[in-house]
Amino acid sequence: MAKPGRPGAPRKKKPSAGSGGRGRKALEGKGPTPKAEDRSWHPAGKRKAAQERLEAARARHGRPEQEAPRAQRRTRPAADQAGELVTGRNSVLEALRARVPGTTLYLASRLEMDDRVKESIAIATHRGIPVLEVMRAELDRMSGPDAVHQGVALRVPAYEYAHPLDLVERARSRGEVPLLVALDGVTDPRNLGAVIRSVAAFGGHGVIVPQRRSVGLTAAAWKTSAGAAARIPVAMAANLTRTLTALQGEGLFVLGLDGGGDTPLPGLSFATSPLVLVVGSEGKGLSRLVTETCDAVVSIPITAATESLNAGVAASVALYEIARLRSAQA
Repeated sequence: MAKPGRPGAPRKKKPSAGSGGRGRKALEGKGPTPKAEDRSWHPAGKRKAAQERLEAARARHGRPEQEAPRAQRRTRPAADQAGELVTGRNSVLEALRARVPGTTLYLASRLEMDDRVKESIAIATHRGIPVLEVMRAELDRMSGPDAVHQGVALRVPAYEYAHPLDLVERARSRGEVPLLVALDGVTDPRNLGAVIRSVAAFGGHGVIVPQRRSVGLTAAAWKTSAGAAARIPVAMAANLTRTLTALQGEGLFVLGLDGGGDTPLPGLSFATSPLVLVVGSEGKGLSRLVTETCDAVVSIPITAATESLNAGVAASVALYEIARLRSAQA
């Protein structure tokens, strides 16, 4: 018997039974995605958990939150500590003699002792500075690839620069005519060390370095100065041109040192006056603003075959001539 209805027509389906609310939770979803630090398996969540454990441990032991864990302080490498490393037997001994506040004296193992090393050990022991013996390879790593430590090194705090005007007061308090050297764009620490050594040798009272685009008193400068940096103060100028103008206000003559200067160094008439000798970098020389600030630009007579002198040599020659003229007129 044939089924009722038009042939080929779709058959009607019976209404299906509902879920009765059994899938309601699945339709609602899981909500917003939690933050990374709230997921325990996420790296951010692991860091947060570790920080919470660290703070809980500090609270139990009464340790300030900003203080580093004791194990971390004990295992920190010496080369990463603040300050500079003075290397070389002469430099270390001069720094100790001048009572530079050293923190640690390092000696290479199996070091061949001489009078300088023995005196350094004696001064350090008397002042309560720890003396540590380290392997030579470790001392090489601490000093750097270019340093020649000679088996001796002294760690000192970061250098405290003087104010430029303090150098003038220091000279006048001794009843002496101020003689300063300012560096303009000198970036080689060995040149700075050589200038400091020349200033000490020829009766100068200090060195001025700009805060920017210039070398500071690093361990390499200490080394090159052969300990003179412990006796000659170094001042830092935030702006060299303004500092030179302020020194002019204190009655000092500012003399630039440049190969193209129109004032010859021999028989310099300014020699007996309070002076600031400004030395530029090799090749570039003095900057434009500094040149315009100078009262005179002095040149050193040299042969045509030689283009220029480096800052250390030029300052030494000029300081010698100034010292000679001052001595002759004393």
